[in-house]
Amino acid sequence: MLIKQCNGYELEKEKSNTSEDFFNRSEITFEEEGTEKTLHVLYVRYFEDLLNEFTPFASNPIFTAKSREVELKDVVALVCLLKNPGFRHRKRVYINSQAEFASFFQDIDFSKLPAIFESLENSNSYHLRSPLDYILQPK
Repeated sequence: MLIKQCNGYELEKEKSNTSEDFFNRSEITFEEEGTEKTLHVLYVRYFEDLLNEFTPFASNPIFTAKSREVELKDVVALVCLLKNPGFRHRKRVYINSQAEFASFFQDIDFSKLPAIFESLENSNSYHLRSPLDYILQPK
């Protein structure tokens, strides 16, 4: 799988009676077998306030790759795809449970994430051989 882009952003209200401003969207664009796909992960923004409960990071930005400050919302879709490779066949995922959100980050090897973003900054792509390379294995 060739990762082409990982981005996240905060949704803003389009109409006064909507609740978009309570959500973030994380996106990962990748190419598999010659087809480009994008996975959109929508989740409750409040989960970012708790990032130190399920990641080793204290606050945003969680790390810097080259000159890019990477925030949690930039890695959520990537982490979801690593933990559940079946998501590559979906376009959208919605997470509204804190326990479900935290489960995606469980056993992720966070030390390997900066290399993905550095490659995206340097060459606009990253070749992902196996999602298992990013999941801590029991000893």
